[in-house]
Amino acid sequence: MCVFCKIINNEIPSYTIYEDEYVKCFLDISQATKGHTLIVPKKHLQDVFALEEPFTSAVLNAAVKVSNLLKEKLGVTNINLLNNSGSLAGQTVMHFHLHVLPRYGNDEIDFHQVEHEPDFAKLDELYKKISS
Repeated sequence: MCVFCKIINNEIPSYTIYEDEYVKCFLDISQATKGHTLIVPKKHLQDVFALEEPFTSAVLNAAVKVSNLLKEKLGVTNINLLNNSGSLAGQTVMHFHLHVLPRYGNDEIDFHQVEHEPDFAKLDELYKKISS
């Protein structure tokens, strides 16, 4: 049984800040930033590719609730919602989870997109492949 399933089953204690019949939301023990929370479906679903209803909707609804709770209690006004699906993407616990990552001006976390001129021919080709 994975560590998140053990947390869901209360075999391992957690700092649960929100829970409903589909998800459990608890503080990440690593606290990349103050208030860093994990949203975990109560059914073992490995990654985003395995996510199914009603858990899909429940995860996003919980993300909004948790974000607003962090806004109310911690004054958070900037948030990243982050999922790593698969080991190449950085997933270390193979149970789908969404990180709610509050952002602060001095948090030293750097997500950035490489800036370059768009290649519209490649975008067109990509769009045709995906949308066909």
